[in-house]
Amino acid sequence: MTTVISPPTVPRVFDPRYRALSAGMVALFMLVAFEYLAVATAMPVVGRELDGYHLYSLAFSGGLAAGVIATVAGGRWGDRRGPDAPLWAGLLAFTLGLVVSGMAPVMEIFLVGRFLQGLGGGMFNVAVYVLVGRVYPAIMHPRVFSLLAAAWVLPSVIGPAITGLVTERFSWRWVFLAVPLLAAPAALVLWRGLRASVRETPPPPEQTRAFLPRLLLGGLAAIGAGLLQYGSGARHIPLMVAGLLVLVVALPRLLPPGTVRAARGLPTVVALRGVAAGSFFAAEVLVPLVLAQERGLSPAQAGLVLTGGAVSWSFGSWLQGRKPYARKGMLRAGSALIAAGIAGTALAVAGVVPVALSFVAWSVAGLGIGVVYPTLSVLVLELSEPGEQGHNSASLSVGESVLTIVAVAVTGAVLTVSAAYAVCFALLVALAAVGVPLAGRATMET
Repeated sequence: MTTVISPPTVPRVFDPRYRALSAGMVALFMLVAFEYLAVATAMPVVGRELDGYHLYSLAFSGGLAAGVIATVAGGRWGDRRGPDAPLWAGLLAFTLGLVVSGMAPVMEIFLVGRFLQGLGGGMFNVAVYVLVGRVYPAIMHPRVFSLLAAAWVLPSVIGPAITGLVTERFSWRWVFLAVPLLAAPAALVLWRGLRASVRETPPPPEQTRAFLPRLLLGGLAAIGAGLLQYGSGARHIPLMVAGLLVLVVALPRLLPPGTVRAARGLPTVVALRGVAAGSFFAAEVLVPLVLAQERGLSPAQAGLVLTGGAVSWSFGSWLQGRKPYARKGMLRAGSALIAAGIAGTALAVAGVVPVALSFVAWSVAGLGIGVVYPTLSVLVLELSEPGEQGHNSASLSVGESVLTIVAVAVTGAVLTVSAAYAVCFALLVALAAVGVPLAGRATMET
């Protein structure tokens, strides 16, 4: 007689014991996603009204650099003291930054707000990783990260339109000032969920690594990333070279040993996240520009292409949540889909190709990143020792942020010199394709 072993029952993320916590995290992720998308839409008006076009790029690079520092600090803080303190500190800094930006009388004050937003967002994001690792059982992690990815869909669909309407009918300032009002009830729900949750006991402080040297390295990496991005926008090659040299010194020390050579397990997980995110997000910057300049699409029409990618990202994330054990296959397929999707989108540069292909192709790329992104989030928790979730999650986020900045800077420099879209897309396709062989080394299984 054959015994049939049933698969383990996976608790639902909205079961009563997790309901408030899950709802609070999703609501706050939706607001963070909305603000992320809204800033890009509102920035041209902000730059004009505050007479700050000469500081335009710093509104983005400053926030990214602050996020690198905050990720390093928040990861170690979460490991030492638990996720609550960095989570609330991150939310407070993010909210304060929104208020400062929304009330800024000059561009310099606006940049201070953006810096605070970057600090808060980076700290909040890494604290969520620690929270998921300590509250939800491991079998639930794929579905939890799938849910958090789905929180980006609605803001991606309606965010740019709402931002444009608010900016035109009222003021760009309400794009920033309205979010703290909406964040208050979401934070209350999250607070109730945190009070009711049962968490693992944090490790004693002596089990954690030295904090100050790592924080200084995070600051150095942020400076290097800022120099690289600013140098790209300013057509200043020496600044780009200086930024790259700083990153070469600082970045390897912030990542797990063996990341540069893609050692099996956690180092490859971190490397693969940088490869996938760098190729996808750098291509996402190019897509609206290509469709507007080469095919004559309006911003709204080009935005529909990005919306298709956001929706398919959510579907890919849902799919990996239903196949939590096919990790290598998922990562290989997802990396291949990102490369194929970017290549298909690049064909939109050619006038003989129907522009509708760009929507289909970018949806393919979105499906790929939707599969890869949460799978790597699950793996970084799975491969972390107790008390190391924050440290390793910070490494994951730092690698992603820095490689994305490098990819955007390099493609931006190519466009500045030659306006060769095909070369930029070819570089990003090659970068995404690197993920296919790396996928086999992302787990400890041989």
